[in-house]
This record gives sequence, C-alpha cells and structure tokens, in this order.
Amino acid sequence: MPLNAATAAARLSVAPMMDWTDRHCRYFHRQISRHALLYTEMVTSPALVRGRALHLLDYSPEEHPVALQLGGSDPQELAEAARMGAAAGYDEINLNVGCPSDRVQSGTFGAVLMKTPDLVAACVRAMKAAVDVPVTVKCRIGVDDQDPEHVLPDFIARVRDAGCDYLIIHARKAWLQGLSPKENRDIPPLDYDLVLRMAEQFPDLPMSINGGIETLAVAEDLIARGMTGVMIGRAAYHRPWDVLSEVDARLFGAAPAALSRATVIDAMRPYIEAHLADGGKLHQITRHMLGLFAGQPGARTWRRVLSEQANRPGAGIALLDEALEQMQLSETAAG
Repeated sequence: MPLNAATAAARLSVAPMMDWTDRHCRYFHRQISRHALLYTEMVTSPALVRGRALHLLDYSPEEHPVALQLGGSDPQELAEAARMGAAAGYDEINLNVGCPSDRVQSGTFGAVLMKTPDLVAACVRAMKAAVDVPVTVKCRIGVDDQDPEHVLPDFIARVRDAGCDYLIIHARKAWLQGLSPKENRDIPPLDYDLVLRMAEQFPDLPMSINGGIETLAVAEDLIARGMTGVMIGRAAYHRPWDVLSEVDARLFGAAPAALSRATVIDAMRPYIEAHLADGGKLHQITRHMLGLFAGQPGARTWRRVLSEQANRPGAGIALLDEALEQMQLSETAAG
C-alpha cells in the first residue's frame, strides 16, 4: 500500500506518552528531527466533544508532521473528535487501543478494546467516514489470557477491513489486572517475531512496531526485517539527541543537518521567550529538555540546575545559560 506524506513519516515516530509528549515536548523534538512523526498525548473524545476542551488541540505549526491520538469507544463521538482534530490541522488521527491504566479501562477504551475488535472496527469505520486524513490504530498484541497468535491476526483483519490506514503494534501483552501501567511497559515479554509475522501476513496494511526499542540501530534492523516503521517512546524522551539527531539522514534519506545540542538550545530560545511572555512557566518547557545531554560529561549538572531552578518564580531564559555554564564548569573540574 503506498504511503501518503503523513504516514510515510511513521518510518520513525515518537510514541504518545501521557504527561510527556505535550506541545512543548513536541516542539523541542522537532528541533532535533525535521522528519520524525510526533504524537500528542492521548486526548479523550468525551473531553473534546462533551467537554469542549478545545485547548487540548493546541499545537505549533512547526510540529508537523504531527498526529492526534484519541481515546474513546463510541464510534460517533470518536468521529466527531476526529473531525475536530482534522479541522485543527493534524496530519493523522490515531485511536488508542493500547493504554492499560485503570482510568482508561473505566472509560471503556485503551487496551481493554482488544477484547472487542468489532467495536474497534466500528470506531475506525466512523472515523474514516468523518475525515480525509489517515486514521490509524495503536494496539497491543493482546490482553490478559488472550492468545496473541490467534487474537492479533483477527484483530488486524477487522481494523484493516474497516479502513485503518496504518497500524502501530506494541509488541507486548497488556495485563488489565495485577500490573500497573508502568509494569505493563516492562514486565510482559516482548514478541517482535509475532509482529514481524503480522507485517508479512498483512502486506497491504503498513505497520510500525513499538516497545523496548532503544536505538536507531535496532530500528534500522526491524525495518530491514519487514516493518514499515518503528515507534520509539521512553528512549526518545530520556535520550532525545541519541535517538533523533541522526534519524533524518539514516531513516529518511535527508542530507545531514548542521546540528548540535547548542543549536537546538538556541532554536528553543524564541519559543521559550514567547511562552514566558504569555504567562507560561519555564519548567513547563525545560522539563522536556533534561535529557538533551544524556551520556555526556556534565549532563547531571544540566539536569540538576534546570530541575531545581526552572520552577522558581521569575525563572527565565537566562537559566539556560546558567545551566550550560555550570555544566562546563563541572566538566572542567572532572577533567
């Protein structure tokens, strides 16, 4: 299946992560990679349609390509939320069928929907009828006592037949009882081979694989083995430079950019200043930048200065320079 420009960006995407991938995080990530597909945190369809919380759709035009992830289980409500997302300019609308949290389960959406593939198909069908942008699904390989070898192919066939444009599979089961959301990201074993077999079994449905992927080298290997794309979550957040700084050249064929951590910081300055001028707080942005120097000399100092001081009243752009200066001093002292 040929990919349009938006889903082609899914060759490498940064996973939707609650409390992490807000608009400030996405703007920061976009300064490191121009091509990776970025996802919002999950936004529930009731919040948009019933609550009219339209501020949840706010983003910066510089974030494109950017996808809106929706949580919900009512087809018509999801269709209306998808319309709102498409009208706001999002490049893709994604349905969450993977989140295992109790709060999500109580709303009858997220990973619990793996148990009702016909309902997921109805949701996809309604969303597809409502918008012209790609409609995608992010799921698990199964939940609880389901046998992924049997339930996953059936699930994929149903969402494909409903019109799903692209599928992202987190290569772990979700245990809806007995494991916390954090434990569900680590304890259930990964089954990359199953997801690779699904990509081979459904060649007409582009697929990304997600879960436990730490490096671009692993991403390249999974693509070479048959995946259309790879989605990276926590590694991209905690080590954004390591994951994103070379992705444009290595996975998208772009010419290497004249990029450094310093140029990324400089690119963030006007954005931060505008945010502060609008009454925002420095830490709302810099909390996403703590991992920029991960693995480098002085990284701990950079994190400490920003995490301890960015939430103080009146903290401003000068704190970035102070963090850089203290980091360099700590490097010198260590050397």
